[in-house]
Amino acid sequence: MNFKKWAGLLPLLYATSVWAIEPFVIKDIRVEGIQRTEPGTVFSYLPVKVGDTLNDDRATASLHALFATGFFKDVELKAEQGVLIVVVKERPTVASVEIDGVKDFPKQQLLDNLKYVGLAEGRIFDKSALEKSENELKRQYIARGKYSVVVKTTVKELERNRVAVSFNVEEGGPSKIQRINIVGNHAYDEDELFDIMKLTTPGWFTWFSKNDQYSKTKLSADMESMRTFYMNSGYMDFNIESTQVSISPDKQDIFITLNISEGEKYTVSGVKVAGTQAVLSHEETRKMIGLNEGDVFSRDALTESTRKIGERLGEDGYAFANVNAVPEVDKAKHQVAFTFVVDPMQRAYVRRINISGNDKSRDEVIRREFRQMESGWFATSKIKKSKQRIDRLGFFEQVNLDTSQVQGTNDQLDLNLRVAEKSTGNFQIGAGYGSEGVTFSGGITQSNLLGTGNYLSTQINTSKVNEVYSVSYTNPYYTDDGISRGFDVYKRKTNTTSTYTSQYYSNTLGMGVRFGVPITDDETFQYGLSTEKTTLTLTSSSSQRYIDYVNTFGATTSNVLGTIGWTRDTRDSAIYTTDGAVQRSYLEIGLPVSSQRFYKWTYQHELFYPLSRNTTLMLNGDVGVAGGYGGKPLPVFKNFYAGGTGSVRGYDSYSLGPRDSSNNSLGGKQKVVGNAELLFPMPGMDKEKSVRLSLFLDGGAVFGPPGDVPGSTGMRYSTGLGLTWFSPAGPIRLSWAKPLNKQSQDKIQNVQFTLGTTF
Repeated sequence: MNFKKWAGLLPLLYATSVWAIEPFVIKDIRVEGIQRTEPGTVFSYLPVKVGDTLNDDRATASLHALFATGFFKDVELKAEQGVLIVVVKERPTVASVEIDGVKDFPKQQLLDNLKYVGLAEGRIFDKSALEKSENELKRQYIARGKYSVVVKTTVKELERNRVAVSFNVEEGGPSKIQRINIVGNHAYDEDELFDIMKLTTPGWFTWFSKNDQYSKTKLSADMESMRTFYMNSGYMDFNIESTQVSISPDKQDIFITLNISEGEKYTVSGVKVAGTQAVLSHEETRKMIGLNEGDVFSRDALTESTRKIGERLGEDGYAFANVNAVPEVDKAKHQVAFTFVVDPMQRAYVRRINISGNDKSRDEVIRREFRQMESGWFATSKIKKSKQRIDRLGFFEQVNLDTSQVQGTNDQLDLNLRVAEKSTGNFQIGAGYGSEGVTFSGGITQSNLLGTGNYLSTQINTSKVNEVYSVSYTNPYYTDDGISRGFDVYKRKTNTTSTYTSQYYSNTLGMGVRFGVPITDDETFQYGLSTEKTTLTLTSSSSQRYIDYVNTFGATTSNVLGTIGWTRDTRDSAIYTTDGAVQRSYLEIGLPVSSQRFYKWTYQHELFYPLSRNTTLMLNGDVGVAGGYGGKPLPVFKNFYAGGTGSVRGYDSYSLGPRDSSNNSLGGKQKVVGNAELLFPMPGMDKEKSVRLSLFLDGGAVFGPPGDVPGSTGMRYSTGLGLTWFSPAGPIRLSWAKPLNKQSQDKIQNVQFTLGTTF
C-alpha cells in the first residue's frame, strides 16, 4: 500500500483508539468547522442520531461514512457531557480551471472533457481527478500523434478554501511514421498492401492529409481494409497475428510492424437455398446470390447477396427477415459451400415516423416527401425513395434514416429520421480572370423560406454588362398532391460594349407565372405563361444583324411567351451526387399574339456513374435549337452562346460562335456542349463530403445561319482541374482550364471561380 493510502487511514486508526472507552447515550450532536456544507448534510450521512448509544463500532462507521462523502479531508469525533461533537475540515472547491498553450484543440472542448473525469469549476477538488485530467489532456494529443506533449499542472490556493487549477501544455510536434513493415505476406507484395492502407510514411501530400501521423484508430481501419482485401480475394483464413508499434526515444519517430497469416485461397464448391418458399421461391432467391460454383470466395459478394435477399423480402413488408449464409468448409480442398437459410419472419408495418434535427424546417416539409406512410406495410423501396427525396431537397447536410422495432410487438416498427440542417440562404458572387481582367456577378436566394420549403430568389447585378433586378418565388406544394406554382418578376439591362458580343443596349421588363405537375416521384411536367417588353438601343459599332432587326420590328417589342418543360431527376443527392441522372427539356415559344414569333428548345442530360466508393464519373450533354416561325426571324437577344463556367471552361464567357466584322460574338441558332468530369475527394479527406476535386474535359460550339462571319466556330475543347467546396461561407467552385484546340481569334480565360456566402 502506498504512502497516500496510509495517510488516508491514519485518522481512522486514531479515531478507533480514541473511542476505546465506555459507550454513552448521545444527548445532542454538534458540527464544527463547516463553511459551505450544510449541517443537515452531515447529519444525513451520520449513521447515528440523538438517543443512540455510541460505541467503538458506531464511531468507526461514522468516520467511514463522512470520509466517503468526499467533502472532507479530515474528520474528528469528540464527546463532551453526552454531546457528540463532529469536527470537520472541508476539502477546497475548484474556483477556476485554465488551460494555456493549446493550439490544436478548442479550449472549451478540452474543458468539457475534463468535466467527465471530475474536474470542473465549482466542484470539490480531488487530487485523483487532477491526475486523471492531466492524463486525459495527454491522451487527446497522443490520439493526434503528438507523443512529445508535456502537461504541467499548477494548483494555487485561494481565500475561502478555494483553489485555482491551471494546465500549461507544451504541444510539441507530431510523431511521424518512419517505417511500416508487413511480415508474412506471400500472395501480395508490400507495395500492393501499402496502397490499401491510409497510414503511410512522409511524402509530398502528407503535410495536408496527416496520414504520416500515427493513430490507433487509423491503424485499426487499415487492418480492417487489409482483412477485407484478403477476404474478397478468397483468403478465408486470413488473420493479423500481431501488431507492434514502437517509438523512438525522442518520441519523434514511429515504427509499425504487422504480422499477418494469409492462409490458403478458397473457391466456392456449391450454393444452395433453404427455408420457406411461401414468400420468396428458391429459384428467385438463387438469382439474387452473386456467388457461383467455381468462383473465388468473396466476403463482399456474400454480404451483398444477403443484403439483396433481405431487401427483397423487406419490399413485401418482412422487415425482420433472417437471411443466414451457413458455410461448409473443406480445409483439405480449400473449398467452401454455402446454404442460404431464409426465414421471412413476421410481416411488419410502420407504426410511427419520428423526425429530429429539423430546428428550422417544418415537419410537414419533410413528411410530404415520405413515400412510406405510417400504418402502412413496411416497403424497402419506399423507404429508400423517401430518404432520397429528402436528401434531394438540398436543405440538409446529413440525412440518416433507420428503423427500430416497437417493444412488446413482433409486427411493428418505427422509422427514425435524423437530419442536420445547413444554411439554405445563399449570397453568390461569380468571378473570372482572363485577358479582360476580373469580372463579377451576384445574387441572393433562400431555398427554404422560413422553414416552409418555399423558394425565394432576389437578384441584384450591377456589373458593366448585365444589370439585373429580379424576384422569383416558388411554392413546391401549391396543392397537396405536389403541384407547384411560381412567380417571376424581372428587369434586365444589358450593355455589351465592353464584351466580345456585338455591341448594343437592351432594357427588358417581364413577369410570369409557372406550374409544375409531378408525373412520378422522379418526373415533373412544367408549363408557364409570361409577358415581357424589350427596348433595344444600337451603337455605331452594332452589327448589321442588329440594325436589320430594329428596322424590322422597331426598337421596342412586346411578347407573350409560353413555356413547356419536363424534368426527370434520379440523383441520390442534390449536394454530393454519386449516382443517378438529371434530364431537362425546355421549350420557349413566342405566341402568335406577340410581335415576334419564335421557338427556343434546350435539352440537357447529366449522368452520374460511381466508379468506386469515392470516385464518380459525370457526363453531361447540353443541346439547343432556336428559330422563327410564321415568316418571322429569331430575335437576336434569344441567340445561344457558349464558353465560360457551366459551358466550355478555358474560353471567355459567351465568346464561342459566329462573330461580326468587329470580332464581337453574335451567338447562334444551334448550341452543343458536352462535359466529362471525374469527381473524387481531396487527398486525405475521403470522408469529408464538402470538398471535391475533378478532372474534366469540355467541348462545345455555337452555330449560326449561313453567311455569318465564322469567328470561333466549330468545336472547341478544353481540359483542366476543378475544385468544389461547400465551405462554411458558402459553395466555392474553382477551375483551371487549358484550351486544346485554341485558334488565334479565340478569347481565353484560364481561371474561373464562383464564390457563395451563406446567411
